[in-house]
Amino acid sequence: MIPIKPVRHDQAPTPAAGSPAAGSPAAGSPAAGSPAAASPVEVAGAFLRPGALQLSALPPLSLYVHFPWCVRKCPYCDFNSHEVRGSFPEEEYLAALRSDLESALPLIWGRKIYTIFIGGGTPSLMSAAGLDRLMSDIRSLLPLDGAAEITMEANPGTFEADKFRSYRSSGINRLSIGIQSFNERHLQALGRIHDGGEARKAVEIAHANFDNFNLDLMYALPSQTLEEARSDVAAAIGFAPPHLSLYHLTLEPNTYFAKHPPVVPDDDASAEMQDMIAGLTSEAGYQHYEVSAYAKAGRKAKHNLNYWEFGDYLGIGAGAHSKISFPHRIVRQMRYKQPKAYLENTRAGRPIQEEFELGRDDLGFEFMLNALRLNDGFESNLFAERTGLTINAIDKALNAAEAKGLLYRDHRIIRPTELGRRFLNDLQQIFLD
Repeated sequence: MIPIKPVRHDQAPTPAAGSPAAGSPAAGSPAAGSPAAASPVEVAGAFLRPGALQLSALPPLSLYVHFPWCVRKCPYCDFNSHEVRGSFPEEEYLAALRSDLESALPLIWGRKIYTIFIGGGTPSLMSAAGLDRLMSDIRSLLPLDGAAEITMEANPGTFEADKFRSYRSSGINRLSIGIQSFNERHLQALGRIHDGGEARKAVEIAHANFDNFNLDLMYALPSQTLEEARSDVAAAIGFAPPHLSLYHLTLEPNTYFAKHPPVVPDDDASAEMQDMIAGLTSEAGYQHYEVSAYAKAGRKAKHNLNYWEFGDYLGIGAGAHSKISFPHRIVRQMRYKQPKAYLENTRAGRPIQEEFELGRDDLGFEFMLNALRLNDGFESNLFAERTGLTINAIDKALNAAEAKGLLYRDHRIIRPTELGRRFLNDLQQIFLD
């Protein structure tokens, strides 16, 4: 499952002049760029000072670990991934991840980790010994919940049965497998390194070693027909995965497909595919609980649920994002994106490239951007718990969305209507405006 990326700042509301988020790093931040940057302990102390918010409790905390290398960059991919040129510096990168995590500890003292997601890139390029070292470092530095969900992304073409048994022994208890399609023609169009046979073999290996795993598929692919999309979804369901992620192909900016757009199904054909997916997954006993996520009972993705419910996450590794709450403020961070720059700056003790506080005016949109992805919505008191604001702060937008038939709310629940789910971007835009 692709981790949720934070809202891009050029899409977020402009903070009020003079607010803590008005374009400058947070006070005491090592990203402030001064020669005598504050130590992590000093930064944590600055974040604990009185501020504009009053959070009654801190949300659950997750850990995201980014592995930035892959065998080949896919033409649709806009994530921070870089093709391996012969080899990658595994030992150096693992050392940087530990150093990065150690420097972040003062920001999360005393907080337990409930989920871990190792994403990329292709983390399954890591050696079994490398993954074991990473998990040992995490365990030695962080208190993990006894039932922590620990997910690792893996791509067919990098699957080896012995290696995945070792991954399981190191503590990985959930896999997210990037199948995308079982169709040879579509896999070639997507630039994938595996074929249909390798995709099926990967799922068999996952079945043999993990009782909890997710299959990623895409639809509305170049020249894909409704029957071809149906065949892919039926094949995935045939493996009885506990979780499915079914993504509509989008032509993201700054990708090969954006520069050289393929011929893809039109809106009507895409809508037919969505209806087909809804029917097949429902018949097979999957709950459609988020825009692209379908789960068997008790198998929702806990890590991604924490994103959608505006929980906290510490991100380490090249380009990783963090959202960390304190009693009086919420802080976002981004690590250096290019692997070389990340390694150099982490060695120098400054892995964070960007750091800023969210302004009060941003919080309503950021919360709703995530929570409105959930088909069943959220309890209204969650808004106050996660933002420190009353629900009245977004009352005008709620009324507007309700008047357009995009939103349902009562004294307890706020959720998108069926129309709101169909036009989710329009619904989210109301809260941005």
